[in-house]
Amino acid sequence: MMEEIDPRSGFCSSNSIFYSKRKPLPLPPNNALDVTTFISSRAHRATTAFVDAATARRLTYTQLWRSVEGVAASLSVDMGIRKGNVVLILSPNSIHFPVVCLAVMSLGAIITTTNPLNTTREIAKQIADSKPLLAFTISDLLPKITAAAPSLPIVLMDNDGANNNNNNNNIVATLDEMAKKEPVAQRVKERVEQDDTATLLYSSGTTGPSKGVVSSHRNLIAMVQIVLGRFHMEENETFICTVPMFHIYGLVAFATGLLASGSTIVVLSKFEMHDMLSSIERFRATYLPLVPPILVAMLNNAAAIKGKYDITSLHSVLSGGAPLSKEVIEGFVAKYPNVTILQGYGLTESTGVGASTDSLEESRRYGTAGLLSPATQAMIVDPESGQSLPVNRTGELWLRGPTIMKGYFSNEEATTSTLDSKGWLRTGDICYIDNDGFIFIVDRLKELIKYKGYQVLMMF
Repeated sequence: MMEEIDPRSGFCSSNSIFYSKRKPLPLPPNNALDVTTFISSRAHRATTAFVDAATARRLTYTQLWRSVEGVAASLSVDMGIRKGNVVLILSPNSIHFPVVCLAVMSLGAIITTTNPLNTTREIAKQIADSKPLLAFTISDLLPKITAAAPSLPIVLMDNDGANNNNNNNNIVATLDEMAKKEPVAQRVKERVEQDDTATLLYSSGTTGPSKGVVSSHRNLIAMVQIVLGRFHMEENETFICTVPMFHIYGLVAFATGLLASGSTIVVLSKFEMHDMLSSIERFRATYLPLVPPILVAMLNNAAAIKGKYDITSLHSVLSGGAPLSKEVIEGFVAKYPNVTILQGYGLTESTGVGASTDSLEESRRYGTAGLLSPATQAMIVDPESGQSLPVNRTGELWLRGPTIMKGYFSNEEATTSTLDSKGWLRTGDICYIDNDGFIFIVDRLKELIKYKGYQVLMMF
């Protein structure tokens, strides 16, 4: 089969599959492995893991892993959390958010996240669906979570709040107390396997209402390896965390992936342009992940920004969410000539990865989502006939690889309509792949309903 793969496009004529042109992905063969252990065992010489942008408080790698062990021991011994149990986190970005996620996953328990801006009704719906045994939150969000689930036990992530909420019977501990717990030597750790569920993130899916996306430790480990391979990071890179950690983009990069490289992550609790720019200056940040509107704002206000902030340490911006136009890319490069634009494409269902541009030269394929991520395969499928198509033909993008979700939580119908029996994920994106293997997203798949023989287009 290898002879039939076109080295230029990655297309195999015998099975109509596009293969990644990136370097193969080294995946650990040991099946008894959780993502927390995998990340913590990566060798690097870095000291600072997280910095709180508002207070400049630092969490070193030593403190991070010590806190993760303490929280895991407390969850297991004091709260009876076991493999397969679900734990909810409702919090804005903070340097504590990753501690909770890593501790929960190290036990084989499952982390589910929710947006702090969600309504009480939306949070109640997710709690009813995912059935968490415990929730981590901050005091400002206590009324919301208590209204959504009056009897759910709660761990407070901020100490100040603990003193002011003594009369709330749902509060069982503070994160600070848990993090200080001595790891129990005789604690029997349940065996966690790569195929066990690690996260349950809610997404509207490729269509329709919100659904729980079930991702395994294997999915997350593959994602970590892709992140590490993509950035070719030198020692001491510093990232600004502008995107929410409850979302796949934030969880992938900042709560898990980048820790394996020894990067320093500067955390903004919420996005504000001034805070972002002053943090780049203050902490000499080198990488800035963002979404296109922020990049456009930096372009439109370049003169004022460069007059007020020293952002000369910055060498790369990583844009995700939608491909950038030629005008935006060239405008940005003209205003910030020392900064490289990198782009990425992924879904919650593909653990946030799928395709990327890894150099300015690749990003200058204007409008592209990039080349397929390592170990990822694609098909372009005609939505009408179900036929798989060759290069430069437009159809629905299907993806397969080690980062594709296990399915939707307790929703066999949605799973079957999105994942086929051979592991292909129907993305719902209408795309074509060009002669050089670059993916171009043209449109979203529209739901077609036949009404008395006529096709009625439904936009979702």
